[in-house]
Amino acid sequence: MEVINTLGRRKTSVARVYMTSGKGNFTINGRDGKEYFPVAIHQSILQQPFELTDTKGQFDVNVNVFGGGIAGQVEAIRLAVSRALVEVNEEHKPALKAEGLMTRDPRMVERKKPGQKKARKKFQFSKR
Repeated sequence: MEVINTLGRRKTSVARVYMTSGKGNFTINGRDGKEYFPVAIHQSILQQPFELTDTKGQFDVNVNVFGGGIAGQVEAIRLAVSRALVEVNEEHKPALKAEGLMTRDPRMVERKKPGQKKARKKFQFSKR
């Protein structure tokens, strides 16, 4: 199997995933996946596409991710891995789509407006 290259985004995070057949190794920015994301919830989010498609331990995943925070990076990687699994086998798509893993989350940070402190917060109003 050749290398499958896919892209995932969430907020300001961008994840490039390179997936090959292997033993289930997860490498993120040159570090082990468990070392890069030590929280168990994040590790389970990363494994979610593999568990839904019964392909756990069949692929090695190499990820380059940048931008955003930890949660955004994890979800960007999850989207990219889901897209890669669909590229491997089209039959995985209905299971992943039913769980919402094939949809890019469009929510972004609202921009700051002029004349205000933040996007929605206003400067303090003084009546007198």
